[in-house]
Amino acid sequence: MWCSIVKDRIRMSSTVSNPQGVLQPGGYGGHDSRSNSTSGSFVGPDSESNENEEAELVSVSWNQDSSCFAAGTSHGFRIYNCEPFKETFRRELKNGGFKIVEMLFRSNILALVGGGPKSQYPSNKVLIWDDHQSRCISEFAFRSEIRSVKLRRDRIVVVLEHKIYVYNFMDLRLLHQIETQANPRGLCCLSHHSNTSVLACPGLHRGEIRVEHFGLNMVQIINAHDSSIACMTLTLDGLLLATASTKGTLIRIFNTMDGTRLQEVRRGVDRADIYSIALSPNVQWLAVSSDKGTVHIFSLRVRVVGEDSHSTENAALLTQQTYSNSLQGLVSPTTGTNPGSSLSFMRGVLPKYFSSEWSYAQFHVSEVTQFFAAFGSHNTVAIIGMDGSFYRCSFDPVNGGEMGQLEYFHFLKTDNRTQ
Repeated sequence: MWCSIVKDRIRMSSTVSNPQGVLQPGGYGGHDSRSNSTSGSFVGPDSESNENEEAELVSVSWNQDSSCFAAGTSHGFRIYNCEPFKETFRRELKNGGFKIVEMLFRSNILALVGGGPKSQYPSNKVLIWDDHQSRCISEFAFRSEIRSVKLRRDRIVVVLEHKIYVYNFMDLRLLHQIETQANPRGLCCLSHHSNTSVLACPGLHRGEIRVEHFGLNMVQIINAHDSSIACMTLTLDGLLLATASTKGTLIRIFNTMDGTRLQEVRRGVDRADIYSIALSPNVQWLAVSSDKGTVHIFSLRVRVVGEDSHSTENAALLTQQTYSNSLQGLVSPTTGTNPGSSLSFMRGVLPKYFSSEWSYAQFHVSEVTQFFAAFGSHNTVAIIGMDGSFYRCSFDPVNGGEMGQLEYFHFLKTDNRTQ
């Protein structure tokens, strides 16, 4: 269900006076701040469409709980539900498409940034779009290209190559500015629990991650890798961080409160470009996709201590089970453990490779396109590709091995729109 945000929860001060508010392309030349000028930004509804032209896929992105995903196309954008798979709605525009379509859970609010072939929407401007009202309710213009946008119910985060801006969603006030090293991938992730406010992003040095605990007014610097950071994700409560470097062989899991490394798993031996990392909601599993054409599932050995330990950041203590101890209490009795080398008993003598934890389950996809994985319900994984593919597959939590394919759709070509 595509639901409307309750107005008294997000009382945004709209800078748009035109009630018709349909998007119109704009130019560059903004400043690194929110634009208060909307002159020439919007016109009346456009009746022209691109139905006779095949849309090209420009971007795909999950919403915050991976129940939906957005596809930016050369003609606009589309929203899809995952379980059951269905196109929820689409917006077709004659002036081109969007390279960034960021959802806010399943609400009517989206952040849009222009991009793709022949797009006339600028790549240095964020449009906050209210689809319930069919109009833009605010915009942010910058001097340089926007690399990514992240939303949570109380924050708008805009990522440039060397700087991150954090705005309050209620009044669009600038709250924080964070300097980063070169960040062409637009790496940044947020927590999404109402009682934690955590942001993770690249630090100022190679392989470094900066974790902002805004609720505690605390910054944690984590030296995650020797190489530059390629991918990262947080748990919904922001207490666990999973990272990969541009080398792409190892994925590491950290406690964001004190920076402790809790676990390390190995994707492979050869270098790889990591496209996505996902943590399951119950924090028992980790999924990784890369340019090697395999989606890997790993079993996690970390947990949050306490019956209701996510109720406050101060009470959140994360623990690690050592190799010599049993897994009881850290993972469900019905789940397995990651396989290791038969020579792992010689840990400390042989190279580190021989003591690595390898993936527990796998699913093979094409190597020639980017795929992004996320967890669904009941030990399932959803995978979306830049070739328009959608897979839903399942893994055996006891025995692992090759995952089974449950569904496949070509979402740009198949008409699965809600009737």
